[in-house]
Amino acid sequence: MSQTSSASSDLDAQARSEIEGTLAAVKHAWDAGDAGSFARLFTDDATYVVYFGASYVGRAAIERAHGPLFERFGRGSRMRLEIRALRFLTPDIAVVLTEGGVGKGARLPSDKVQTFTLVRTAVGWKCAAFQNTKKNRLFLWMLGLFE
Repeated sequence: MSQTSSASSDLDAQARSEIEGTLAAVKHAWDAGDAGSFARLFTDDATYVVYFGASYVGRAAIERAHGPLFERFGRGSRMRLEIRALRFLTPDIAVVLTEGGVGKGARLPSDKVQTFTLVRTAVGWKCAAFQNTKKNRLFLWMLGLFE
């Protein structure tokens, strides 16, 4: 392997580790019910689409939407978030496919699939776009994709 490839590989490994840290911070902020910390992990102009079709544009809107969520029915909920795929579009833009869910019990569901588009900023990786889709177990079963 050439030194250039080795250096590039080291940078990719470092970026992957940083991205994993950002997603861990997303989970931690959710688990803490902290709308401000959660929203700060998104860019100022981020888009956020939830599984039932609501969408928010901008960090402030994301924070406003999550404040009541964390105070009411989502209070005490925890997040499950597992990375399924991570690829770099450029050294500073990554797309991450995750599976997970939110719940309050001992066993957290894995009933949703998410796509995060992350960008490297001066203060670390931030989410510029988020899409959350609820799994339809019947269709997954019919297609032979149910796990």
